[in-house]
Amino acid sequence: MDFLRPAGWEEALAAKAEHPDAVPIAGGTDVMVDLNFGRREPAHLLDLTRIPDLFEWEVGEETVRLGACVPYTTILERLRTELPGLALAAHTVASPQIRNRGSVGGNLGTASPAGDSHPALLAAGAEVEAASVRGVRRIPVDAFYTGVKRNALAPDELIRAVHVRKADGPQQYAKAGPRNAMVIAVCSVGLALHPATRTVRTGIGSAAPTPVRAAAAEEFLTAALDENGHWDNGRPLDASVVRHFAELCAAACAPIDDVRGTARYRRHAVGVLARRTLTWTWESYRGTRRTTEGAL
Repeated sequence: MDFLRPAGWEEALAAKAEHPDAVPIAGGTDVMVDLNFGRREPAHLLDLTRIPDLFEWEVGEETVRLGACVPYTTILERLRTELPGLALAAHTVASPQIRNRGSVGGNLGTASPAGDSHPALLAAGAEVEAASVRGVRRIPVDAFYTGVKRNALAPDELIRAVHVRKADGPQQYAKAGPRNAMVIAVCSVGLALHPATRTVRTGIGSAAPTPVRAAAAEEFLTAALDENGHWDNGRPLDASVVRHFAELCAAACAPIDDVRGTARYRRHAVGVLARRTLTWTWESYRGTRRTTEGAL
């Protein structure tokens, strides 16, 4: 196994072009597990830890740009306001030591359906900045996942950054597992309210071959909020609306049986998590409205 250690971004792209089979490594929280268990034996490892740009982040007017190697700890400590759903997801990632090393870019590169950041990225609305010696392109996160642990990157491309829309409303994230920490999700749900556009976005993890959005659930809830004037009046949601939203989220899944849970349990758990995250986000939205109206 050859260990490639470029000193800059252009050098990294050149190395990836010359060795398309090279496996990028930075935090190593996924790659090293596979190497240690003999699940992967790449001919080349491409070390990205000497490239400062990948560890930088920037808050823009509408989005946050996260370098591919920005660790989860930074999101937790510095970006809770701008990216609340992703910060909640980051909090559930393994241990503090892993959160200090692991990154959203690494999660995307692995593209495991159980990755903790995926539902939050789908719900918030994100784009993956992919680069090669041929140029740079933006891939909507909805189109990034192409199969079990497969993504839309070309063989010569590397993830340079992730662009995530800044929150304009409440966001939530929840996952089910056999314990509260150091656990791979049996299933997970992300939900984001976008009052500026009066839309809703979801993300579901570990309940289909790829992370998915519950499109029918989003359309139903968006219509229900509009028809009943909820965005303006901030009234509590009818129990029937919450229940049907949860049912549609569960129906969006295509789960399997495995050592962590049965397909039947996963579908049920997604419905429970969808109901909870909707209740939490809507109550937060109502609280924000009351605070704003009181200030006026």
